[in-house]
Amino acid sequence: MFSSVAERLAHTDSVQDPLHCRTGYAALKSNRIYAIHGAGAAIWVILIMSVTFNQAITMGFVLSILYFVTSYLTPPVLFGPLAVYRIELILAIAIFVISIPKLRGSIILKTPQSLALIGLAFAGSLSILFGMHWVAGAVQVFPVFLPCAYAYFLVCLHCNSKKKLQVVVLMLLFVCLFVISHGYYDLRHGVSQSGPVQSGTTESVNSYLWDMEHPYLLEMKNDAGESFYRLKGQGLINDPNDFGQVIVCLIPLLFIFWRPKKMLRNIVFVVLPVCALLFGMYLTHSRGALLALMAIMIVAARRRTGTLPALLIAGGVFVAAMSLNFTGGRDISANAGSDRTALWSAGLQMLKSHPLFGVGFGNFIDNCDHCGLTAHNSLVICAAELGLFGLFFWCLFLLSSVRDALTIASPAKVSEAEPILSEKDFFPLATKEVKVVDKAEVNHLGRLLVLSFTGFLVAGWFLSRTYVMTFFLLGGAVEVVYEIALRQGMIAPRLRLARALSYSGGLAVLLVLLMYILLRTVNLMH
Repeated sequence: MFSSVAERLAHTDSVQDPLHCRTGYAALKSNRIYAIHGAGAAIWVILIMSVTFNQAITMGFVLSILYFVTSYLTPPVLFGPLAVYRIELILAIAIFVISIPKLRGSIILKTPQSLALIGLAFAGSLSILFGMHWVAGAVQVFPVFLPCAYAYFLVCLHCNSKKKLQVVVLMLLFVCLFVISHGYYDLRHGVSQSGPVQSGTTESVNSYLWDMEHPYLLEMKNDAGESFYRLKGQGLINDPNDFGQVIVCLIPLLFIFWRPKKMLRNIVFVVLPVCALLFGMYLTHSRGALLALMAIMIVAARRRTGTLPALLIAGGVFVAAMSLNFTGGRDISANAGSDRTALWSAGLQMLKSHPLFGVGFGNFIDNCDHCGLTAHNSLVICAAELGLFGLFFWCLFLLSSVRDALTIASPAKVSEAEPILSEKDFFPLATKEVKVVDKAEVNHLGRLLVLSFTGFLVAGWFLSRTYVMTFFLLGGAVEVVYEIALRQGMIAPRLRLARALSYSGGLAVLLVLLMYILLRTVNLMH
C-alpha cells in the first residue's frame, strides 16, 4: 500500500518526492531537453571557477546551489542519462560530508526549526506506523521527506551572507525562467491555443506520450468546457499551482537587488525579471497564486499608503487580471471553491478519527471516501496525515520562522551596530575584511522575507504544500539574516525554546479551531 502512496507523492497534488518525479524522466524523451545538458554543465563550470577566484564561495555552497537546481528541475534535465546513477543522492552525501566541520558552532544547533524538522520526520514515520500499521513503510518516509527538509540546513550552513542569499535568489530565477521559456515555446509551436494538440486531440493519442512531448504544459477544461493549457515545471513544481507558488514567493525576493537611484541596474535586475515572472504566473492560470499576489501587494503597499488605499490597489489589479483571463476561464468564488471546503471537512474528520498521529503520511487520498483528491490546504493535509503531533512540529517551524522574519523587518526591534570582522574565509587571508550590514539593510531583507512568506502561506491555503522545499528554504533564509543581525548586536536573541514550544502548541490548536469555525460558517451560508 505504501508504494501507491509514494507514487502519489510524485504525481498528484499532495506531498511530492522532488528527486524521483516520473515527469522528469518523461521530459528526458523530449529532444529539446538535451539542449539544457550543456547549459547545466556550463553553470557547474562557472560555479567551480567561482571557488577558485572568489574565496568567499565554498565548495559546500556550490554543491548546495547545484542540489537546489537539481531538485527543482529534476536530475534527468540536468544530467540526462547519468540521472539513473542517482546523482542527486551522491550530491546530498557529498554535501553532508563537506558540512560536518561547519556543524560545530553553526546556527543549526540554535534554532527551533531544526527540532521542528526532526520532529516532522518522526511524525511522518509514526503516522505510517500507527495510521497504516506498517513498520517497513514507516522507514520509507525518511527518504521522501528529508530531501526537502535538507534545504533548511544547507541554507543555514552554506548560504550565510547576503551575497550568498542573492545567489540563491538568482538560482530560483534561473529555474523559473527555464520553465517559462520551455512552456512558452510549447504554447507557440507545439500546441493549439484553442484545442489540445495540433495533430489531434489528446484523447486520440496516448496521454503519456503527450506528456513526454509537452512536459511543461497541463491541459485542462475551464468552466465553459473549453480546453486551455497551464504552465508547469517538473519535480517539485510539476503542478501549475506549485510553480505559481514558487513564482509568487520569488517576486518579492528579487528586490534584494534593488538599489536607490540606480535606474538601469534596477530595470535589468528587478523590473524585467519581475515582468517575466508575472508573465509566467499568468501562464500557470493559478487562482491561488493570483490571490497570493494580491496579499503581497496589500502587505507591501499598506506600509506606504495605508490599509484602504492598499486594498483598492490590489482590488484594481485583481479586476484587471480577471479581465485578462488570468484564471483561464475559471471562477473565483465561494461556490467555485465548494469542492475544496468539502475536502477540508473530510480532513477534519480524519483528524477527529486519528487525532494523535493522523491517517498516515501521504495517505489523505486513500482515506477520502474514494474522492481521489487531496485536501488542497497545507494546514488540513498536515493535521489529517500527521495528526496533532505532526501539526505541532509544523507550527513550530512556521511560528519560529515568521516570528523571526517579523522581528528583523521591524525598525523598532533592530538597532544600529558597530562594524565586525567577517567570518573566516575558505582560503585564510592575512587581513580580514570588515563587513557591515546596517539596520536599513536588515530591515529591508526582513520585509522581503515577510512578503515572500505571505505569498507562500496564502497560496498554501489552497494547496497541499505542507512539506515542500520552498517553505524550508525560506525558513533558512530568515535565520541567516537573523544571525547576521544577532552577531552584530543589532537584535535580541531568538525566542527561548520552551516558549517557542508552548506558543506552537497553542498555534496548532488555534489553527484547527479557526478551520472548524470557517467551515461551519461556510456551511451556514449554503
